Amino acid sequence: MADALRDAASRLATSSETPRLDAELLLAETLGVGRERLVLDAHSELGPDALRTFAGLVARREACEPVAYILGRKEFRRITLSVDPRVLIPRPETELLVEVGLTLPSGASVVDVGTGSGSVALALKDERPDLDVWATEVDPGALAVARANGDRLGIEVEFVQADLLSGVSQSFDAVLANLPYVAEQSQLPPDIDYEPDVALFGGPDGLDPIRRLLPMVTEVPLIALEVGLAEAAESLLREAGFRSVERLRDLAGLERTVVGRR
Repeated sequence: MADALRDAASRLATSSETPRLDAELLLAETLGVGRERLVLDAHSELGPDALRTFAGLVARREACEPVAYILGRKEFRRITLSVDPRVLIPRPETELLVEVGLTLPSGASVVDVGTGSGSVALALKDERPDLDVWATEVDPGALAVARANGDRLGIEVEFVQADLLSGVSQSFDAVLANLPYVAEQSQLPPDIDYEPDVALFGGPDGLDPIRRLLPMVTEVPLIALEVGLAEAAESLLREAGFRSVERLRDLAGLERTVVGRR
């Protein structure tokens, strides 16, 4: 087993920033065990079927397919979400949106706009069951993934198919949104090519979805947006009437979330 792991990590060294971790996750998936077993059973021999399955998974990762898509799941805060190429893979920086939602008063109504896999809405409802949590998604494939995640986790979120908040008559105390914010023509790492363009690209400067959303939230007291250009997003929020705007940094120190309050 140790030799197979070492060889796999070596193969992945040019296609992954975390080759050893990726190899361990793929071998654990092959064997149906936790990663700790790879240490305890390091000197065990892999059978031919396991070696063949493992090699296939490693080849997919070597082609830059994200580990989350290969495994079909991704951990996000306290929950594990099913993911596939219909949805963006949840990332740690998006937890900032959940943390903003956690500050809402008891019983508040909040909507996760462009929910994708349902990560923000489901994680928030999981940690704050007192909140009235909604989620919208324009893409039917992504919405199916989100609803399936909610059903499997037993977390009650009101999922609605909608383009941003178009046609949604419900009023909300807060809007949370991780909208597409990559500028068109941007060069992205190869593994990002596996993720849906509709969830990534936000027009020439990456701000078009925000420009479309803001006229729909004129009565909402609080909005939190994951963004690529924090300063430009702050200007848009101030122009839209949000008197207090705060920029939050992610774990990498980047200004990743902009929070506006009226």
